[in-house]
Amino acid sequence: MLKLCVAGAAGRMGQAIIAEALAKGHQITGATEAPNCPALGRALCDFGVNSETKICTDINTALQDADIFISFTTPAADLINIPTAVALNKRIILGTTGFTPDQHQKITATMAGKVPAVFSPNYSVGINILFKLAEQLKAFPQGYDFSINEIHHIGKVDAPSGTAKKLGEIITDVRGYTKTISGREGISPRQPNELEVTTLRAGGVAGIHSLIIAGSNEMLRIEHTAFSRDVFAQGAVYAAEWLSQQSKPQIYSMADVLGLN
Repeated sequence: MLKLCVAGAAGRMGQAIIAEALAKGHQITGATEAPNCPALGRALCDFGVNSETKICTDINTALQDADIFISFTTPAADLINIPTAVALNKRIILGTTGFTPDQHQKITATMAGKVPAVFSPNYSVGINILFKLAEQLKAFPQGYDFSINEIHHIGKVDAPSGTAKKLGEIITDVRGYTKTISGREGISPRQPNELEVTTLRAGGVAGIHSLIIAGSNEMLRIEHTAFSRDVFAQGAVYAAEWLSQQSKPQIYSMADVLGLN
């Protein structure tokens, strides 16, 4: 049984992680939320899960009895919370996206070589296998164009998604693209050095990512659809179970968790 501290505990992702962890027999020993959250002071059982742990804003208090800190929140929150978790020598599962390049560098430098941590833009098993498949697409000859499309719910604020960015990094490395285009308007013919990444925000879509490879006579489309946030919660808890067995203080990926590296 793991003892977990979950950030953003009153949010939809936090609630999904808590429910998955409890279903797997783990314990929630800490739960945090933003200072202005109306759920502060309430017990998790008020949200329909079997835990009397109360939601607080003090990260130090929430982390005291935890083995692992899990955060799918905001860059601003994690820039405060992650250094505290590291200082308390807690393992970390980090799924927050939307970091600027400077913030990403700062947060990785904070964790690297200090504690065992998993940092991934997406905790879905299927997406991470898609990442691995994308590495094999170098077999396509010249003359094939690669495009990425992602769709998420209207509440997602960062665009493109962290998953689309990661997929784009893999494709850029495989194909040697030097420029990324996010949508077109007017007279804008595609150039050979361009990777297209498009974003849609609609309704309550949990996440759809499509990778399209098209030549003059054929097209391959690989698509991953998340039915709900539960798929990310499932992956996060699985990663936490794996991380509990790791002692080397380094930043791991979901590829490491799944044995794909």
